[in-house]
Amino acid sequence: MRHIATFLFLSAAFVSCNNEPRPSTDDPALFREKPAPATTVSEPLPLPKSGAGNFESLVADFEDKDRGIWQKPELVISFLGDIKDETVADIGAGTGYFTFRLVPKAKKVIGIDIDPRFINFLDSVKVRLPAVYRDRFESRLAKFDDPLLQPEEADNVVIVNTYGYIENRVQYLKTLSKGIAPGGQLLIIDFKKNNLPVGPPDEYKVSLAQVERELTAAGFKVTKIDKDVLDYQYIILAIKPN
Repeated sequence: MRHIATFLFLSAAFVSCNNEPRPSTDDPALFREKPAPATTVSEPLPLPKSGAGNFESLVADFEDKDRGIWQKPELVISFLGDIKDETVADIGAGTGYFTFRLVPKAKKVIGIDIDPRFINFLDSVKVRLPAVYRDRFESRLAKFDDPLLQPEEADNVVIVNTYGYIENRVQYLKTLSKGIAPGGQLLIIDFKKNNLPVGPPDEYKVSLAQVERELTAAGFKVTKIDKDVLDYQYIILAIKPN
């Protein structure tokens, strides 16, 4: 993988939380987001200090306060269906934009990234979770070519805004498949190839048709494609056959 991918292989914008008591519901949110105008979603956490690489600037680049509007995270997660008794792996977890939205909904969530600074960051957020959720979350430092899932460990895998940074994608998907239980789902969300106001340069974008071909070549069965529900992105859902 290109050297630049060390810094770009990140899927998540910054997740926010505060210290207000959570509401008493059957499915409480991890973080209470304050009602906000269209240009904001929530208040950011202070960034933990880090070493080389201007980590704070890197996180800020991926923290888009409009993201809740165009990313529609709850709608995206709904494509997985009922996951309350299932394990979900978030590949390219970054700062946990999707990871920590999945934790209240799943039996277990594994936040996977190749940058140890983001693993440290995820762990720093974990200690602030309500106690009921801490044991549901695990961070995992992966390799460029291997997410390091145990055999059939995950029932669902999500890859958001990350697929285009993976090299040798068919081989990567074959390796990933070993970590998915038979009948498990793989949800990929990434940017359409156009001159968009958000997202990476076109060189880091993969067309929907190409993703579909690569999934098929790796042995997955594509079950759903949506090009319309998100303005800037496509959604593709596949399963690992039994």
